[in-house]
Amino acid sequence: MVQVEKGTPVLNAARKAGIVIPTLCYHEALKPYGACRLCMVEILQNKKRRLATSCNLPAEAGMEVFTDTAPVRKIRSQILELLLARCPEAPLLQAMARRMGINTTGLKKKDDSDCILCGLCVRFCEEVVGVSAIGLSNRGTDREVTTPFNKASEACIGCGSCTYICPTGCIEMKLDNTSSRLHTMKLGRLSHIPCSHDGRCESCDTDLEFMNDIKEVLTQFRNKFNEKG
Repeated sequence: MVQVEKGTPVLNAARKAGIVIPTLCYHEALKPYGACRLCMVEILQNKKRRLATSCNLPAEAGMEVFTDTAPVRKIRSQILELLLARCPEAPLLQAMARRMGINTTGLKKKDDSDCILCGLCVRFCEEVVGVSAIGLSNRGTDREVTTPFNKASEACIGCGSCTYICPTGCIEMKLDNTSSRLHTMKLGRLSHIPCSHDGRCESCDTDLEFMNDIKEVLTQFRNKFNEKG
């Protein structure tokens, strides 16, 4: 049994209790988003059962949470198979599939994009960096991560946070040939070596080092901006 403050997300309560719930779109530095759906759990409340995403579900008194039932395992496996069909070469997805006992997917890959549309890069750029240089555009099968009007963004400060936080390693940032201060973002398959904890752990050394680096970059950028102002 574990005690948490009222309103604490079920995912955080489970982690405090030492229970592992898989996630892709969750990061402790960002607001819960619930995009990847891998953190699904089964809830029993008021004698009714339902599936819900644990990252943005507040824990409540009298709520029973089941993290390893047949419906939960089934929905997670189905979601992961869909992600593998989209990004079969992503090391993180392959590692998660092995842990779930998934060796292959019967689904056919639709395109050459390794982007799973988790929104981590977009949200980090907006919530932590504070510049919103990239965003999600279009809907349905045409949805994609891009810069405004698909051009190099003047808001980009070149911090590299989008390339770091991407779970499939599909983002590359390059200097724009037309200007030394602009960057272009390229989506495609890149060599991506996850950390020893599969890249999605809470406050591991890799994450802490990155957060310290990004704070330093942001401080330098803002100081330079204030000097110009």
